[in-house]
Amino acid sequence: MRLGDQLRENVGIALETLRASKLRSALTVLGVVIGIATVMAMATLINGVQQQIVRTIESAGPTTIYMFKVFSQTPLNPDALPAWVRIRPDVQPREAERLARLPEISYASPWAIKVGRVEYNGVRLQPNRIYGADDRFTEVIGGELVIGRWFTRQELLGGANVVVLNESYARRLFGRENPIDKVVRLGGRPATIIGLYAPAANIFDPPSAETAAIIPFRMMDTQYDINRTQELFIAIKPRAGVTVEAAQEAVTIAMREMRRLRPADKNNFELITQAQILDVFNRLTGAFFLVMVALSSVGLLVGGIGVMAIMMVSVTSRTREIGVRKALGASRRDILLQFLIEAATLTGIGGLLGVLTGLVVGRLVTLFVKVDAPVPLSYTLVAVGVSIGIGVTFGMIPARRAARMDPVEALRYE
Repeated sequence: MRLGDQLRENVGIALETLRASKLRSALTVLGVVIGIATVMAMATLINGVQQQIVRTIESAGPTTIYMFKVFSQTPLNPDALPAWVRIRPDVQPREAERLARLPEISYASPWAIKVGRVEYNGVRLQPNRIYGADDRFTEVIGGELVIGRWFTRQELLGGANVVVLNESYARRLFGRENPIDKVVRLGGRPATIIGLYAPAANIFDPPSAETAAIIPFRMMDTQYDINRTQELFIAIKPRAGVTVEAAQEAVTIAMREMRRLRPADKNNFELITQAQILDVFNRLTGAFFLVMVALSSVGLLVGGIGVMAIMMVSVTSRTREIGVRKALGASRRDILLQFLIEAATLTGIGGLLGVLTGLVVGRLVTLFVKVDAPVPLSYTLVAVGVSIGIGVTFGMIPARRAARMDPVEALRYE
């Protein structure tokens, strides 16, 4: 018999056996379904998040460079800074002016971020980010001006009390009323609304970390208490045609010259690019994904053990059938192949069900968190392959036991 015909026959036998023991088969594949579904759901969510981060960075300009006194993924206590942080000089506006004159740089300006409430007529919204920046905010961060205008040069230089407010905040405070020229309080300071800003969709911005408002940097610098270690930085954009690497090198050389660092001295500032931020995020999601794979592997292991147990029972209950097949000329290879295909079919069905379940769950989760997640086709193929591999691996022992049965003893079995 040709291999193809033999495979079709054994798959048919396997399906018939599964139909005859529906409950037992369903319980057996449950572990496989749970394990594969977990992996697929997490793959869908993480893939969607990564795609959205990439789109956000592209819309905000992937060439943007940020210069900090120190960049830390965890907040530093300003009252108990480590010695190596305390000895670093603060970022200065004059340094931004010097960087802006470099031939490789088209834009460099000091920015700052504070967390504060937006208030109007006794209505206080949740605390969120207030940027001290300038009229090129959307070029660096993304998003768009919906209504009104950005700051004039005089407002920027004088630190006027004006604000471009988040559009959604304006709707919550004013409803259908026109908010332009209304005065709100930002972290306790009054400011007149001159425009409304719609942020770019960004998974980095959960509801508790949105851009609430943008005010002139000079207003931020003179009226707010800025933590100059982590809330103050310089936003930098290279000129068209200049690579991020070349711009970073030019900025590094200029900063070292301004701060009179010797060749042996380390940099006392940090340059961060959008690509580095994305790399940090990828490492975090990669670690999270590995943890989820490890947890789901427990379900796959349980499913594999269940497959082995059910195949052992199947071999025992079909001892006479094995004896008859061997008496009619079936070889050890034929019997081994029959039970391996049966185990692979069992877990393959579990894998398909797990993939479908995982994709549905992943889609529901991404809709809930408002992330556009494409179907991870590569993970789908891998998941089905893994499930079939589990069936072959854990079905080997029962299949070998069936293949080694003595036909005479098998025919005598009751």
